[in-house]
Amino acid sequence: MVKDSKSSEGTEPKALKSVTERKKVIEINLPVLRDRTGSVLRGAGDFAMSTVKLPKAFMPLAQILVSDEEVTREHLAEELDALFAALYRHPLSEHSKAITVYLRKVRILPNEESTENLIKFVVRQVVLRSPVEIPEQIVDEFWGFFHELISAPELRGLVELNLDIVRLVLRTYEPLLVDLVNRVKQLRKVNQHALGDMVQKVQVLKGDLRILRRQIKAIRYIKPFLQTDPKDFAAQAQIVARMVREFGPLFIKMAQVAAANSDFLPEEIARELKVFQEDVAPMTPDEVHEAFMDVHGKMPTELYFNFDVNKPLKSGSIGSVYLAKKPVIQNGVEILIPVVVKVARHNLEREFQMGALAIELMLISSQYWAPHSKLFPFLESMSKQIKEFTKGFEQELNFEDEAVIQRRFAERSRKSSVWDVPELYASSGRILEMEFLEDAMAVNYAIETLTGKEKASFQRKVAENFLYTILEHLIVHQEFHGDLHPGNIMVGQNGHLYLIDWGNAVDMRGKWSLVWEYVAAVVVADTEKITEVLIKMSTDPVGNGKRAAEIKQMLDETLRKKNITPMRGHVIRTLSKERMPGIHRRLQTILQLMSNTYQLGVVIQSDYLHLSRSIVAMAGTYGNLYKGLSKLTMARDFFTQVTLFPVNLAMDRLSIKRTELQRFLTVGE
Repeated sequence: MVKDSKSSEGTEPKALKSVTERKKVIEINLPVLRDRTGSVLRGAGDFAMSTVKLPKAFMPLAQILVSDEEVTREHLAEELDALFAALYRHPLSEHSKAITVYLRKVRILPNEESTENLIKFVVRQVVLRSPVEIPEQIVDEFWGFFHELISAPELRGLVELNLDIVRLVLRTYEPLLVDLVNRVKQLRKVNQHALGDMVQKVQVLKGDLRILRRQIKAIRYIKPFLQTDPKDFAAQAQIVARMVREFGPLFIKMAQVAAANSDFLPEEIARELKVFQEDVAPMTPDEVHEAFMDVHGKMPTELYFNFDVNKPLKSGSIGSVYLAKKPVIQNGVEILIPVVVKVARHNLEREFQMGALAIELMLISSQYWAPHSKLFPFLESMSKQIKEFTKGFEQELNFEDEAVIQRRFAERSRKSSVWDVPELYASSGRILEMEFLEDAMAVNYAIETLTGKEKASFQRKVAENFLYTILEHLIVHQEFHGDLHPGNIMVGQNGHLYLIDWGNAVDMRGKWSLVWEYVAAVVVADTEKITEVLIKMSTDPVGNGKRAAEIKQMLDETLRKKNITPMRGHVIRTLSKERMPGIHRRLQTILQLMSNTYQLGVVIQSDYLHLSRSIVAMAGTYGNLYKGLSKLTMARDFFTQVTLFPVNLAMDRLSIKRTELQRFLTVGE
């Protein structure tokens, strides 16, 4: 019993001891476990966060690859270095160091010992194979340096080593990569340009449809026009004006041409159309801002002072004109000078092309409600003539071309004391900046401010200067303003002329012979010669030559209806018999036949058609300057000034030389 008792007593303490020891072990390991668990969790969290942030490191490199700008080697190298620096900082690189240490320790990878053995082998081979004995002291010095070098090795992890290798390879191929990336960008630009071009063409088509819809809608006024009383010209004038405004730039241009010679039109319609010579609806502020952003990338208020987009000086079919002040440096001091800024309307080319199309559609569709066999050739010729007519207007759409013409005539004007052209300061495709004419006003307004003899004297002085200017342009320069209606002429108090709006000019070189032949043939009513000249001026001289007899017959009928008889060598006798009304009728016919050749089935070339248009504008303006005066006075002044032109030209040149000499002497003093 005692033995069992002892035995049981001895067994119990042993079991208790085992449990106690296990509890102590658990108590000792829990804090360590917690630390290790926390470390693992923190490591996993850092790894996850670093992995999530890793794509951001690729963003700068991706941005230079996807941008349109070309990449340089320096820029690419900089971004690659930044990317690899971020990869080196990733926890995976740090963990790879520990893995690498273990693999080197178990000799899976070369370690310090294997490296030292390799170096020893190399040193031994060098010593044994050296033709010169190497002192033992040098070998010892080398080993001392080597052990010092690897005493605290900075081991690179496998990931870092691979990154080093990749970076080295990329550095070697950087020039090739730069070239490859830039070529890919060029290809992408080409594709983007092609895609953008397609999108732009779709936008142009949509814009064209909007324009065409508006223009066709404007043509609806033809019906109420035809429904008016044929003698109610006032009502007709109102309808025509509304149609012109709604149709847009092309009709406004045509209205200006028509109004330039009011003799062709009833007084009420001519008066209504003359409004379009002076002013039309201005551009909207948004249109002006869009033009400035397109050209300068800035708003007008950033370039000028007192630029009010809501208050243009005047507006025309092509654009609007504004007065502003511009800071300039003069004699080292900044001052503000007044300038005139001309801004082009948007999408004018499409307006003109769609306008021509709308008219063509109207003419062609008219065959459905007027299916007459004789109408088709007439309408077809009229359609082609309008298209040819539009070509001349399209020359006015680019302000760079206008700037070239204006500078050329401004240089010529310096040789005359009679006429002037504003100096051009700056030019672009849609914006012109030029001199402000402080002492000038619109010619019609200047005349209307006067009364009585003073008005008549001023009218004749302006007309004298105007005719002299035209003759100088025609004879001396063989080039003249393409649209000299009153809205493009300004005058000073002494009748000095200022010519503005140089959208196009007519070059007479190579045209004189045909023009003179045509004028002479119409004046004497030689239909055979008129037919010959018109065929030469046409767009299809070969085809029209085959129907010369038909054209001559139609011209005979036309002149007979206008009561114009052939002179047949009796020029003086016929003119003295017909007097001024007959001369005026013959001069009108010169312009009417040129403008209405579609009645003959003849389409005149754009150059000659716009020559006709320009002559109409100048003739109409010259006649308008004598408004209220007798035609006899106008005729007497006309022939006097034409006869005295060589004398007046010489006196004008002498006046300029005298002014230059006086200026030179003044400066010398």
